[in-house]
Amino acid sequence: MSEPRNGLRRLTRTHKYSIGGVAAVGAAAVAFSLVPGNATAESAPHSVDTAPVALASQVKDVRAGLDLQQTHAEQAAKAAAAKAKAAAKAKAAAKAKAAKAAEIKRQAEAAAKAKAAEKAAAAKAKAKRTAEAAASRSTARPTLYANNLNGWINHALAIMKAHGIPGTYNGLYRNTMRESSGNPMAINNWDINAQNGIPSKGLLQTIQPTFDAYHVAGTSNNIYDPVANLVAAANYAADKYGSIDNVNSAY
Repeated sequence: MSEPRNGLRRLTRTHKYSIGGVAAVGAAAVAFSLVPGNATAESAPHSVDTAPVALASQVKDVRAGLDLQQTHAEQAAKAAAAKAKAAAKAKAAAKAKAAKAAEIKRQAEAAAKAKAAEKAAAAKAKAKRTAEAAASRSTARPTLYANNLNGWINHALAIMKAHGIPGTYNGLYRNTMRESSGNPMAINNWDINAQNGIPSKGLLQTIQPTFDAYHVAGTSNNIYDPVANLVAAANYAADKYGSIDNVNSAY
């Protein structure tokens, strides 16, 4: 409702209609008093004198009723505004609470993801360190083989594997025992090769031209070296027979 001007309250539509009705009733009452019908001459002056008092009383009652209605309307408007304000405040609080919960969840998920990534990175780094340490140990401490027939054969097999030369422990052992009885310094001075000046030598009794042709890089150039002799002979047998395992007699 608009503020009153000059101390006077602006009349609402209800005020106007009510006061208009009261004015009309008052005017009718005055007119009736001034034009007597069946009333006597003595009673007419009395009606004219009392009409303004009755009208003033009715106007006062109407105004009091309107003021009461206005007060109730203002109270209802204030209550509605307070209720709307409280609802808006509650809605804002709920929205803020939901936003805070969502932010807490996002932060928790981000923290969990970061922790998982950190854990995975740590595991990967550990695996890398372990592999590097193993490689370092392998490089720093090469495999040691016994200085006997078993050690020579195992060493030869490792070199053969690295160079893709076929053959097994049994194949090398069986042919070595037949050719030299396991003596790396064995030499044949009576066969045809010896007669031609190129006697068979070493564990697998190879002649020098064969040893030189099938020598494997990284092994000794000495034909009497047991490992070099085994690997060269196995390389020759793989070329001629498919594998040292296929050799069962002089070759």
